[in-house]
Amino acid sequence: MEPLERLIVERLDDDKAQDIVCIDLKGKSSVADTLIIASGRSHRHVGALADHVLRALKDAGFGKAKVEGLPACDWVLIDVGDVVVHLFRPEVRSFYNIEKIWSLSPEGAQA
Repeated sequence: MEPLERLIVERLDDDKAQDIVCIDLKGKSSVADTLIIASGRSHRHVGALADHVLRALKDAGFGKAKVEGLPACDWVLIDVGDVVVHLFRPEVRSFYNIEKIWSLSPEGAQA
């Protein structure tokens, strides 16, 4: 796992994110090298997870990431260049099923 990925996953784990999944996109997409997907228990939890990841990225010198979805906090996307982070409320994650889009079952993924 790359340092950027490790930083994000550790921050999410420390903040009690649920079902953290990393999907390797190297050679599959030009959008990013890695997708990190996690769930928060509520709107507030998703917002706090996003805020803490953004602070950790800035503090570690990775610069300012692009963010979408913070006002509603149903689905927050954080684009850090080579890594894209998707933070969901559980029912929204289930509806969009990003893991299936990338042909990866949640049971087979490793954080």
